[in-house]
Amino acid sequence: MDIPQTLAIIAGNGTYPQAMALAARAAGVSRIAVAAFQNETDPTLEPLVDELEWLRVGQLGKLLGFLKNSGATHAVMSGQIHPRNLFDLRPDIKALVVLAKLKRRNAESIFGAIAHEMKAIGVELLPATTFMEKQLAPAGLIAGPKLKPREEDDVRYGFQIAKESSRLDIGQTVVVKNGTVLAVEAFEGTNAAMKRGGELGRKNAIMVKVSKPNQDFRFDVPVIGPLTLEAAHAAHIRALGVEAGTTLLLEKDKLTALADQHRISIFGLTI
Repeated sequence: MDIPQTLAIIAGNGTYPQAMALAARAAGVSRIAVAAFQNETDPTLEPLVDELEWLRVGQLGKLLGFLKNSGATHAVMSGQIHPRNLFDLRPDIKALVVLAKLKRRNAESIFGAIAHEMKAIGVELLPATTFMEKQLAPAGLIAGPKLKPREEDDVRYGFQIAKESSRLDIGQTVVVKNGTVLAVEAFEGTNAAMKRGGELGRKNAIMVKVSKPNQDFRFDVPVIGPLTLEAAHAAHIRALGVEAGTTLLLEKDKLTALADQHRISIFGLTI
């Protein structure tokens, strides 16, 4: 892909948008325009970019207008929108029209419709891993202590369960211990699922996070970062299994340091 002169970032929460902005700059992107969301996007992103406009979740018409006026031919989605704000969605007229056409309203269908509307104004939505390839998880032990055979068995078992759960569009994270499934992520998100599983396992449970089969990486990329490690530590999780080649490791140096500090292993798996 040719490096776009202007890139638009549709920025959710967390440090992912900042990492994307820095990676895009390093790749040679000259100008970055950001669509930021109230109560989601971290304001510290603003000094890293050339233009930033605040929107409310659900303002699709305003988002499309911003993208068109930004001069960007390509855009990326970085960071999640908190589930509570999706329930507080107040769609504008454009969003209502788009939503009315959908037979099924899940993240993939909604974001797919948004991508279609973006393409109609000349903006191509790129995979969310664009410019971030160096931060994808490798296979094998990434950080923390070496796994015991029983723990590695649990990581591989959790991987199988998480793949099936994600295939059914339930969730992409599971918590297991000694061959027993303690928690399966649903709408609550990864950290809440870890907390629930950790409470049931008491200590030394294993969390595994994977991508969906045929996942559209324009909209949804598995991500772990320092906050994930802190949540795992609070839940007494022993190890994090992630899918190699599809999971982004944010703030990798800090992530590795925390893994060593808390003695939590991070392990990359492949199918």
